[in-house]
Amino acid sequence: MGNVFTRKGRPSRVTEQDRAILQLKQQRDKLRQYQKKLTLQLEKERLLAKQLLKDGKKERALLLLKKKRYQDQLLDKTETQISNIERMVQDLEFAQIEIKVLEGLKVGNDCLKKMHEVLSIEEVERIMEETHEAIEYQKQIDEILVGSLTQEDEEAVLAELEAITQGEDVSLPEVPTEPLPAVPSAEKEKEPAEIKQDREMLAA
Repeated sequence: MGNVFTRKGRPSRVTEQDRAILQLKQQRDKLRQYQKKLTLQLEKERLLAKQLLKDGKKERALLLLKKKRYQDQLLDKTETQISNIERMVQDLEFAQIEIKVLEGLKVGNDCLKKMHEVLSIEEVERIMEETHEAIEYQKQIDEILVGSLTQEDEEAVLAELEAITQGEDVSLPEVPTEPLPAVPSAEKEKEPAEIKQDREMLAA
């Protein structure tokens, strides 16, 4: 059963690269166990060779040291293999990271292409131009309104704004736009003389 499935029957997300990394790490761990076992064995054989020399068994001690020398070479090869496996594991893991980065870049590029299809350069320029024209048109309206209002109009507008803010509906009287007629100065001087003459006639 090489394929791994989830409880719902869907294939697992474990990729071939994940399986390869797992196998390499298992081989690395086995080599480390072998390395540890071989190191302990070499130490025992060294002590045994030393004891054989003390006992005068030089030939056997020499044969044991030759065997130990061969095992030392195996130990060096084991260390080299462990280093190679670890380097390969690192390369595979980094390659997985690179694949994920490339996939992310691909998704991002696809999104940008779709956005560019929705909004072309010409469309963006048209929207910006229309926005600029709308702003300029509103500025012209503001300038016209500001120029046509008198000081009294401005005060009335502010008063109405204050009333609306406070929730009141206030109707303001219309301000007359025509100037009042001026009274002639001759009539003003004549009016007191006529009143005095009428009083003298009533007294007679």
